[in-house]
Amino acid sequence: MNAPIELHVAAPSQAAAQAASAPAPDLAAIKTRQQATWASGDYAVIGTTLQIVGEMLAEAADVCAGERVLDVAAGNGNATLAAARRFADVISTDYVPHLLDKGAARAQAEGLAVNFRVADVEALPFADGSFDVALSTFGAMFAPDHTRTASELLRVVRPGGRIGLAAWTPEGFIGQLFRLVGRHVPPPAGIRSPVKWGDEPYVVELFGSHADDIRCTRRTFNFRYRSPEHWIDIFRTYYGPTHKAFAALDGDGQARFHADLMTLLETLNVAGPGSLVVPSEYLEVVVTRH
Repeated sequence: MNAPIELHVAAPSQAAAQAASAPAPDLAAIKTRQQATWASGDYAVIGTTLQIVGEMLAEAADVCAGERVLDVAAGNGNATLAAARRFADVISTDYVPHLLDKGAARAQAEGLAVNFRVADVEALPFADGSFDVALSTFGAMFAPDHTRTASELLRVVRPGGRIGLAAWTPEGFIGQLFRLVGRHVPPPAGIRSPVKWGDEPYVVELFGSHADDIRCTRRTFNFRYRSPEHWIDIFRTYYGPTHKAFAALDGDGQARFHADLMTLLETLNVAGPGSLVVPSEYLEVVVTRH
């Protein structure tokens, strides 16, 4: 379903209230672990295949020439490049310097003027209201402190500006993948799942009290690979979460994990036995700041 859904302020969910009463996890330690995860492998190999999501997000957020745009948790720069192609004034940020280097190489190859800066989405080094637009494609959703991340995005965007986000949904392929990874390598206790950012009511909890408008559209990205084995080889080698999961398991554990991945991929493959096409649902969000 690709029709936009208008959302307004909603009361916090019971699950959110229960989470608030639980012992606070060590977010600093979790962030250090996450940073090491995303620095492992080479996410840029995966990231470049997702470029179409950045282009669609830039259109949804109506990025215009001359606007000040911040890409947070930018990875190798999909939303960065999309905004720069629209002649915006772009700053691209991530807390993994290697990924910013990849984005800078892409920008240089296209002759795009972009400022790249190491920065954490939970503590952005910019003044209040510095940007017309803030973007993130499958990046901000992985910050461990969701409330602080949303607060920082709201803080650095001017009143009337826009925040554009792409986040995998809990029900989609990547949401299922993360649950599968969690069954083999449990995540840190107390941390909220990143795919909650792909749930419309949760987005309203995070942004609703500071938003004039929230538009959510469910879209689909197709992962296209030669076969399930090819997908596993690429993601085991280059994608931080699966790379680290395989590394944490012994031989028997790796075999079971591999078998479960094959089952998931074969179940969702819509291309038939000669190839692999796995549709993966994500939520495209555009928040207009109050």
